[in-house]
Amino acid sequence: MLNFTEEIKNEIISVPLQDVDCKLAAISAFVRTSGSVISRNGELGFEIVTENESTAEFISDILEGTFGLHLTVASAKFDVMSGRDKLTFECVGAAAQNLLREMRIIREEKGELFLNFGIEEDLVEKANCKSAYLKGAFLGGGSCTLPEEGSYSRTGYHFEIVFANKITASDFCDLLCDFEILAKLVARKDSAVVYVKSKEVISDILHVIAANSCLEKLNKIVELKDRTNNENRVNNCSVSNIDKTVTASVNQVKAIEIISGTIGLQSLDKMLFDVAEARLADKNASMQELAERLKISKSCINHRMRKIFELANSLGKD
Repeated sequence: MLNFTEEIKNEIISVPLQDVDCKLAAISAFVRTSGSVISRNGELGFEIVTENESTAEFISDILEGTFGLHLTVASAKFDVMSGRDKLTFECVGAAAQNLLREMRIIREEKGELFLNFGIEEDLVEKANCKSAYLKGAFLGGGSCTLPEEGSYSRTGYHFEIVFANKITASDFCDLLCDFEILAKLVARKDSAVVYVKSKEVISDILHVIAANSCLEKLNKIVELKDRTNNENRVNNCSVSNIDKTVTASVNQVKAIEIISGTIGLQSLDKMLFDVAEARLADKNASMQELAERLKISKSCINHRMRKIFELANSLGKD
């Protein structure tokens, strides 16, 4: 059974990118999150690593169909943590180096090549290119988890994308701000992680990348969890109220028994006597129930009970 991360990735790759600029943005983000710049026999290129064959096919189709580059399998190793083969592909040569320039991953100054860690504005100038960059970044280094089934906690929603360095991750946070999405950035070992834990923000991200089926699933889970949490709060509130009622009743009975054992209940005036008698007759009744039986207001019975407490306290001190 697919986890939620795989469902999102499958939905992303199910819709082909049409615009060449969007494909370039997506590929650039994918290399930033799952790849690196390499050199083979003096020639520059890049490699990418993925556990998902469908994702590899999606990226390969873009590279071959749009940019005329061919990926070769460099290695396939079994990853114990994930239980899957981790596939490494590479592309080296003049065409690969040229694409790295177009992806704004390397730049040339005075005849020398340099790595560029920032996300250049002209690469994601258009809104659909920004969305494509987010798609590529998630395919390369993204994950999303939802609360476990049966969990009543509001926590458990987590979305993150892992980048190789803080500069790219920081620029990616700025890119998300263009969609009014605020994310946090944290260092994790040798990586930089952009993450959010709000179900509302995760919903916004799924909307931006057009993962509509996953968005619908998320909304259903949120609705179910919120309903369950509300029911739990109501139940907990009811239990709390019951506990308060029992405690109040016990204290009231003690006060009445003090009066009964000293000066006697018959010494009370009729209004206080009726309240004391009603409480002793039903020790489990709430104050509202006693008020209804005596046909007086709740504030009135509270006032009379306070007088009983005052009297019991004075007798107890004596």
